[in-house]
Amino acid sequence: MSAQQEDESLPPLPRSPSAILSDVQLRIVTGGKPAANGIALRHNPTSNDVSNQINGTLGGATEVENTIHSSPSCDDYRKNMATIISEYFSTGDVLLATSELVDLGVEEQHHYFVKKLVSMSMDRRDKEKEMASVLLSSLYNDTLTPSHIKLGFMNLLESVEDLSVDIPNAVDLLAIFIARAVVDDILPPVFLARARGSLSGNSKGMEALQVAEKSYLSVPHHAEVVAGKWGGSTHTGVEEVKKKISDLLSELTEGGDVAEACRCVRELGLPFYHHEVVKRALTIAVEKPQTEALVLNFLEKSVQDCLISTSQIAKGFSRISENLDDLTLDVPSAKTTFEHLLQKAITAGWIESLNPNSISSDESSKEEKITLKRYKEECVKIIKEYFLSDDVPELIRSLEELRAPLFNPIFLKRLITIAMDRKDREKEMASALLSSLSMELFSSEDVVKGFVMLLRSVEDTALDILDAPKQLALFLARAVVDEVLVPLNLDEISKKLRPNSVGSETAHMARVLLSARHAGERILRCWGGGTGWQVEDAKDKVAKLLEEYAAGGELREACRCIRDIARPFFNHEVVKKALVMAMEKKIDSLMLDLLEECFDQGLITINQMSKGFSRVREALEDLSLDVPNAAEKYGEYLEYALKHNWVLPAIVDAAT
Repeated sequence: MSAQQEDESLPPLPRSPSAILSDVQLRIVTGGKPAANGIALRHNPTSNDVSNQINGTLGGATEVENTIHSSPSCDDYRKNMATIISEYFSTGDVLLATSELVDLGVEEQHHYFVKKLVSMSMDRRDKEKEMASVLLSSLYNDTLTPSHIKLGFMNLLESVEDLSVDIPNAVDLLAIFIARAVVDDILPPVFLARARGSLSGNSKGMEALQVAEKSYLSVPHHAEVVAGKWGGSTHTGVEEVKKKISDLLSELTEGGDVAEACRCVRELGLPFYHHEVVKRALTIAVEKPQTEALVLNFLEKSVQDCLISTSQIAKGFSRISENLDDLTLDVPSAKTTFEHLLQKAITAGWIESLNPNSISSDESSKEEKITLKRYKEECVKIIKEYFLSDDVPELIRSLEELRAPLFNPIFLKRLITIAMDRKDREKEMASALLSSLSMELFSSEDVVKGFVMLLRSVEDTALDILDAPKQLALFLARAVVDEVLVPLNLDEISKKLRPNSVGSETAHMARVLLSARHAGERILRCWGGGTGWQVEDAKDKVAKLLEEYAAGGELREACRCIRDIARPFFNHEVVKKALVMAMEKKIDSLMLDLLEECFDQGLITINQMSKGFSRVREALEDLSLDVPNAAEKYGEYLEYALKHNWVLPAIVDAAT
């Protein structure tokens, strides 16, 4: 998991290294004690992650360095620091290095330790580079604060020009160290953007940031790639890791100590490989049904403690599903047991309940997997075509042709994720499309599930899109403003997120945006107006054409205007307004004639007609205040519509 994103609503920070220090406090999801056996441990969040944050009044790198030089113990500190680092490279003893650094007792200079550790390792073998990354991860949030780490890397960026004189590939090496720090959760991804504002455009420091972002943090499977960049000299090999996982799970099933099993998983220090833990734990539960409750307790504890991410849980389940046929040869009840475990995971909220029956070994299951894979591929094509053409009806037709409404939340997630990495024009188009889809194809449940999926994965998204939390908060707030969601849906969404997670705070950010003065107007303009169609504009056009029709009775002209609006997915608004106007102005026959003509010409579909009638039914209580016989009139209109087959019979069942 990534470090929590910082509040992007803060005013721009000064162009100096001190800007990095004045960032708001970050919380991370890893945690614990000093490292054991030379392997970096993850640290759990506490309410006092940064006990002594650097004073925000510091003027920058120069003032910091002057402060260091003015300290009488500075020379001794630096000599001792170099000695500690050299000894660590010789012994690999993380505990000893931690103890000696603490004994120095000059905490305000620890950012220099970060700089010295990285710069000394650059001129050595890959083994020492890996050891440096491991030590930083071990010291983080225990001996080194987030501010120490950030200022240390900022100093490295400013001095990389000098380092390049002796180390020709210093820029690339520093880029790898920065990427590794992000992957290890000791630097927030937003550091790159903040640091960029403090460096000149043509400096080697800027070049290092660009290399880190484009060559390492943006590549597929970047966590594994970056973590193995130094050859894994101090990391255990894959087979050894698998053995450790098997051992800890064996101890779990024998002793039943869930807390100890979680501690062992944390000590592995390999969050991107936790899917192997999940896979092996599930395999044990399938092979030994008596351990099912214990395995589920272990997985639940791991998720609650933010030890194993939901994406790793899902990946573990997916890997088991791919091997169910082989597993069934040894355990005939494997499918049944696994489906039971899957349902438990869905109920607990560890993975999305998109298709609880899709994982089995029969032919329909295989077809379902193929369908999901093809659906995702088709989604990307459809979304990219939409961004080029701005043709909403064509996109809706394409989605209908896929015949996979079960995967609507996946489409929503893909749409917004792709839009977040594009210009404001595409973001506006995505919001407009979401409004259209909610009227025509997507249920409110689909939209809620899609946003839950986005919020649960926002930390991973932020590795590639630095301001993903801010953008996602805007998309969520915009969905409420566009009436795609209602405010109560935000509570429903928040209940499905882990407390204090980045996703939970992003949802809170959306609430804050919605509570501001003139929130609706501001949020509607959040993407700069874009090119997407606006709901209010379409409503105004519908109202005007109906007013003109009521005044002149030109049936053909009214139909032409409806056709010119070119929003067939929004024609339920025509139906609603026509029925309301018929009640208020007592022009029943005129409006029913219009609806009949629109239906006969195929301008308004039976679905749109039914939706329009449903919206009027839902508003009857308010309508009755102005039109006392509104309910009676609605009953007459509905009877007429049913007689002429304009609406679906289900609308009568819904009314009763």
